[in-house]
Amino acid sequence: MADGSLSLADWRRRVADLYADVRRAGGGPDAWAMWRTGRDALLAGHPDTPVPAALREGFTGMNFFDYDPSWCLTGRLESTDAATLAGPEGSFASLGTVVALRGEREMRLTLLWLEGYGGGLFLPFRDGTSGDGTYGGGRYLIDQAKGADLGALPDGQLVLDFNFAYHPSCAHDAKWTCPLAPPENIIAQAVRAGEMLPGGP
Repeated sequence: MADGSLSLADWRRRVADLYADVRRAGGGPDAWAMWRTGRDALLAGHPDTPVPAALREGFTGMNFFDYDPSWCLTGRLESTDAATLAGPEGSFASLGTVVALRGEREMRLTLLWLEGYGGGLFLPFRDGTSGDGTYGGGRYLIDQAKGADLGALPDGQLVLDFNFAYHPSCAHDAKWTCPLAPPENIIAQAVRAGEMLPGGP
């Protein structure tokens, strides 16, 4: 195994540990602040950071929308016909539609499963901020292959706290190839929660 592979394994381990701490803390603003600090530290100093080398010295952390408890949601999975999405970054199978409510508004997002050894849940999305303060290709909410998982409630509903939404590596550097949100995972409204790009509003 190459040193780079060991470094990537360490990145995934650290991300998984960070999310485990968030789950133990029960979520909320304090856990979110801890997550922000830990994520910024990884982006600033880890060998596998996606932040380009030329920008690391002056990197002071990502911008974030203010924590908004109205975007801390839960979602139930509704079964649908299975489908497979294939691309250069890998293949994903649709597990069904996650349905979440924010006030009176219902959101429906396709929950994906990374096909391959071990697999993992994957939930990317785009919204009204994509290309205007956040990456045009969207953000991630769940990526179990990298350890990014906020958990589930005892009744099986997934925790969907959009305050923890973050950018894929390709938002930082075009050398990365990242799976992006399918068309059905576009949220019409602006999700003003989670990570913004540097210089975001």
